[in-house]
Amino acid sequence: MRIPFTKMQGAGNDYIYVDTTQTPLPHPEALAVAWSRRHTGIGSDGLVLIGRSDRADFSMRIFNADGSEARMCGNASRCIGKYVYEHGLTDKTDIALDTLSGIKTLHLHVEDGTVDTVTVDMGMPDGIHTVDLGADYSPREGIAVDMGNPHLVLFVDDAEAVDLTAVGPALERHPLFPHRVNVEFAHIRPDGSIRMRVWERGSGITMACGTGACATAVAAAFSHRTGRQADIAMDGGMLSIEWNKADGRVRMTGPAVEVFCGTINL
Repeated sequence: MRIPFTKMQGAGNDYIYVDTTQTPLPHPEALAVAWSRRHTGIGSDGLVLIGRSDRADFSMRIFNADGSEARMCGNASRCIGKYVYEHGLTDKTDIALDTLSGIKTLHLHVEDGTVDTVTVDMGMPDGIHTVDLGADYSPREGIAVDMGNPHLVLFVDDAEAVDLTAVGPALERHPLFPHRVNVEFAHIRPDGSIRMRVWERGSGITMACGTGACATAVAAAFSHRTGRQADIAMDGGMLSIEWNKADGRVRMTGPAVEVFCGTINL
């Protein structure tokens, strides 16, 4: 059996998308592992299933490259908005998306029939607090933020200088986070934007992380390093994040790109 798929990326965070309203997909955990391999599979940060929902326009399930299921992904949600609009599944430009972290609202910015960027209402951040990682870690202090996924944000002098491969695995599995955690290293640039690099729970180093960008912006505002709006520069590109003071919700705007379509043997 051959399965049609679409490869998409948002700020370099790339996933394999399958429309399960047309093609049911058994055992997505195992397929995420096999298909995500860069040399023997399609190559991606994971697998995203687009499905039906009885309480929203569409649903999203997302599986990391190690087969674990994530509750939310900001970059993937933007790509779903582009997919369902440009593939004719909807003509709406405001879309309700059912995720494991609740229903998210996507606003599509359309030019000449093409989705250019997408703004996602990511909801309210939760559990914002400073954590002491212990004397074995540098920096010792971080900021925990839940954006549907758990995040640990560490502000450093130079995010570029951090060896993510060396420090990421231990921080992901720090005892303070029994279910593991996504880790962001960030510094404030002279123009007020934030440079951020990420070690994602279940995927390792990725080019970008939407929920991580939101968590970083929230942590920067929480610690009075920036205001409530920030541009987050990641390896794969830029996202614009606003933590609205009036309603407490975080809104993320960024690109969504279709890379290629194909089929793969099940």
